Amino acid sequence: MGSIWLCSFFLLLAILNTSSVATLSSNASDSYWLLRVKSELVDPLGALSNWSPTIHICNWNGLTCSVDQKHIIGLNLSGSGISGCISVEFGNLISLQTLDLSSNSLSGSIPSELCQLQNLRILQLYSNYLSGNIPAEIGNLMNLQILRIGDNMLRGEIPPSVANLSQLKVLGLGYCHLNGSIPIDIGKIKNLVSLDLQVNSLSGPIPEDIQGCKELQNFAASNNMLEGDMPSTIGSLKSLKILNLANNSLSGSIPIAFSRLSNLTYLNLLGNKLNGEIPSELNSLAQLQKLDLSKNNLSGSIPLLNVELQSLETLVLSDNSLTGSIPSNFCLRGSKLQQVFLARNKLSGNFPSELLGCSSIQQLDLSDNSFEGELPSSIDQLQHLTDLVLNNNSFVGTLPPQIGNISSLESLFLFGNFFTGKIPVEIGKLHRLNTIYLYDNQMSGLIPIELTNCTSLREIDFFGNQLTGPIPETIGKLKNLVVLHLRQNGLNGPIPPSMGYCKSLQILALADNRLSGSIPTTFSYLSQLTKITLYNNSFEGPLPHSLTALKNLKIINFSHNKFSGSFFPLTGSNSLTLLDLTNNSFSGPIPSSLANSVNLSRLRLAYNYLTGSIPNEFGNLIELNFLDLSFNNLTGNVPTLLSNSQKIEHMLLSNNRMNGQIPSWLGSLQELGELDLSYNNFHGRVPAELGNCSKLLKLSLHHNNLSGEIPQEIGNLTSLNVFNLQKNRISGLIPSTIQHCTKLYELRLSENFLAGTIPAELGVLAELQVILDLSKNLLSGEIPSSLGNLMKLERLNLSFNKLQGKLPPSLAKLTSMHMLNLSNNHLEGQIPSTFSGFPRSSFMNNNNLCGPPLLVPCLGSTTQRKMQLSNKQVAAIIVAIVLTSTVICLVMLYIMLRIWCKWRKVSISSSDGGANSHKIEEGKWVCSDHKTRNGEYWNMNSLRMIPSPDKQNSEPTTCFFNLKMEGMENTNI
Repeated sequence: MGSIWLCSFFLLLAILNTSSVATLSSNASDSYWLLRVKSELVDPLGALSNWSPTIHICNWNGLTCSVDQKHIIGLNLSGSGISGCISVEFGNLISLQTLDLSSNSLSGSIPSELCQLQNLRILQLYSNYLSGNIPAEIGNLMNLQILRIGDNMLRGEIPPSVANLSQLKVLGLGYCHLNGSIPIDIGKIKNLVSLDLQVNSLSGPIPEDIQGCKELQNFAASNNMLEGDMPSTIGSLKSLKILNLANNSLSGSIPIAFSRLSNLTYLNLLGNKLNGEIPSELNSLAQLQKLDLSKNNLSGSIPLLNVELQSLETLVLSDNSLTGSIPSNFCLRGSKLQQVFLARNKLSGNFPSELLGCSSIQQLDLSDNSFEGELPSSIDQLQHLTDLVLNNNSFVGTLPPQIGNISSLESLFLFGNFFTGKIPVEIGKLHRLNTIYLYDNQMSGLIPIELTNCTSLREIDFFGNQLTGPIPETIGKLKNLVVLHLRQNGLNGPIPPSMGYCKSLQILALADNRLSGSIPTTFSYLSQLTKITLYNNSFEGPLPHSLTALKNLKIINFSHNKFSGSFFPLTGSNSLTLLDLTNNSFSGPIPSSLANSVNLSRLRLAYNYLTGSIPNEFGNLIELNFLDLSFNNLTGNVPTLLSNSQKIEHMLLSNNRMNGQIPSWLGSLQELGELDLSYNNFHGRVPAELGNCSKLLKLSLHHNNLSGEIPQEIGNLTSLNVFNLQKNRISGLIPSTIQHCTKLYELRLSENFLAGTIPAELGVLAELQVILDLSKNLLSGEIPSSLGNLMKLERLNLSFNKLQGKLPPSLAKLTSMHMLNLSNNHLEGQIPSTFSGFPRSSFMNNNNLCGPPLLVPCLGSTTQRKMQLSNKQVAAIIVAIVLTSTVICLVMLYIMLRIWCKWRKVSISSSDGGANSHKIEEGKWVCSDHKTRNGEYWNMNSLRMIPSPDKQNSEPTTCFFNLKMEGMENTNI
């Protein structure tokens, strides 16, 4: 019997030993693999410090053993600060049910070996730096219930095998870089409760099959590129509480079927391409707390009623095309509505008094609509209001004093309206007010001193009103003030010294007022100040030295005032990026300490009385973009170290007394767009290196002592708009390469010694508009006809040269020209009739020009002169013929009469028979000797032939044509 008992004892011991060995063997296997895992991880916080063979594995940090301590069923190292890769050795922990490595710094890919863990129910790898694709084998984890691997850098598509995870309840893939589409068989995951796909690059439509996820409560796919219509089958997901499809490209109308989502508490469709009207059926969503339909193309009126949406807390309909106003029965007593955002629609009408019934409203935004009329005096019914945003509407009238009764008010945005009148003093009762924006209105009167009772104020912006009077003396009470913007009003008087006690002030804008006096010394307390603009006022006097304490200043604009003395106190900030002191009376040298502001990008000191040279230390200003030192009394050269400012775009040094040569290193400034060195004493040549400044738009070197030729490289400046070299000593030819500067609209080369002809290539510069001025040079030859191509040209000056020849007819095409000067040349020929409207001075001192407006008439053309000469000849010939014919006729008549008289005399002698018969037969015409008888005669002197005196007694040789007068008797014949 004893031997039997002994045998039984040894048998039991053997069984127990075998079981213990098996357990130890299993644990030993898991510990081996886990130690392999540990060897691949970096553990700066010591989370794995007790993973050691000397400690029982079930006591290792983060591990969970089975009840019988035979198996490792859980591993949770979430938020342990570990990094490295996920080891493939995890695939050997076959009993593992939970693996949580979330919120660490793990990198690399998700090893497919994890998909061998058939017992795995929870896999959480979210919030790491994992990359690569999701393993296609993930669908083998048939017992998986929770898969959360989002917030990583995973790429590729969602494996279709995910649809095989029939036990899955939570699928979290958000905040990755996944692309492709939502798996079409997603509806096979019948037990899915939460689907998070947001913030990826998923595209395509939402599968209709999603209706198979009957248990789905949370569907978030926002911030993707989903498109197409929203499937109405989503309306069958009765358990759905959260639907977030914001910021996609979904189109079409909002499905009416959504009204069947009776458990829905959150609906966010913002930032899509939805159109049509908002379905009134959405009023049946009694559990809905937050509704956001903003940033779509929705139209029509607002059909939503808070009397039915009794749980609604937030309504966001901004950035649509909604019209009308708020429904008359919108609000319900006991409403829970807290936020109403209707900004940037097309809503109109008066302030919606219907909202006054929603006394629970905390934030109301009606900005950027077309509301009008006055604000109701009963606005103080909104007793819980914290933010009132009504900017950019057409509200008029004064601000109701009752606004001061809304004691909860923190932000008041009323800018961009037509409010008039004074700022109500009751504003001073709003002790929680931290922001008040009234800019761009028409408010007048004083800034109420009561405003300084609002000691919580952080931002005040009254820009662009008609406020007058002084800045309140008690402004210093606003210890929390960060922004004070009073620009463009009619404020006067000095800056109150108490402003220096607004020690939180960062932005101070007092420009465009009528303020005067000096800067208070208390400004040295404004240690947080980053921006101060005082321009366009009447401030004067020297700057207090205490301003050097303002080490955080980035932007200073004191331009257009009367400040004097040195501006050294403004150079204390090494953070300075912009300094504008234009048009003051600052004097003395430019402080070299200004160069300590190595981030300075804009420096404008023009129109002052600065002397000395540009400091060499400016070579430290490598961020300099805009340098304007013009209209001062600066001397010396352009410092070589300024070449370090490779980002400079505008260099304006005009109207000083600078000298030396224009440095060739200017050609290295590749960003240079404007160079103005005019009105100085620079000499030497125009550097050819300037042709490397390919972005140069304006080059002004006029009124200096420059000599030499215009470099051919000027043609490389293909972006040049303005080129001005007038009043120098430039000689040589105008380079033909200038034709490549095709964007020139102003070219001035006058008052130099340029010679040769005007290049015909100038006609290519079709954009020349302001002026082409080549006057007062030594140019010769003819005016090229190609200038007629400059159709936009308004002013042309070629005067005081040696130009010759005729005016090209092509110039008549310049119909845009309103100033022309061709005087003092050697031009000839007729002035085109289109130029007759210009004054005579435009053409004076051209000896051979003719035609209007000159008083010198032009002879006709050669053909006309030939025609005129021919006509004169014809006239002369006709006159000659007529005269000759007349003479011939008279001679013939005279001869005939002589013959007839002789014949008559012979005839009479024969008939009387003797010579004593003196009786002559009366007749009208008689031929007689020279003796006159009683009677009158008509002497035809032209035919009279006077006889010689010694022949008076001879035969009569003169025959008179005598006309016998009626009634005359010849008794003495």
